[in-house]
Amino acid sequence: MYKKAALIATFASLSLSSAAFADEQADPNVNARHAYMSLLAYNLGVLGGMAQAQMPYDSDMAATAAANLHALSQVDTTRMWAEGTDNFSLDGTRALPAIWENPDDFVARFAALTTASEAMAAAAGTDLASLQGAVGALGASCGGCHRAYREPE
Repeated sequence: MYKKAALIATFASLSLSSAAFADEQADPNVNARHAYMSLLAYNLGVLGGMAQAQMPYDSDMAATAAANLHALSQVDTTRMWAEGTDNFSLDGTRALPAIWENPDDFVARFAALTTASEAMAAAAGTDLASLQGAVGALGASCGGCHRAYREPE
């Protein structure tokens, strides 16, 4: 019950913030992409916070965040990455045109997220040491894609 409530609360809060952002950003693909990335970041923040002792380790919360990440990594996001939704074509996005120049590499980097999130899902609820052991690969999968395909802030 806790897991469903947490997931519903996450989607509800992000839907509200996404709705506010939608007024500024007309492209629904970019809106969906931002909401998707926010969900990834929210759940990764829980795991990273625990791994770095910024919040207490809670096995149920860690398992839920890891399961959410893994489920999100399996969502078909193809429509969110429509050609012409890069930062040179639209305001309000940091997606680089390189995404559409190197589609096979981009897809492979998403596959790495799925692999790393699966390992995290197996480890997160076990104990803090297991979570800490899996968080590096998860962060590397995110960072590898962002370094190649997202404009720095």
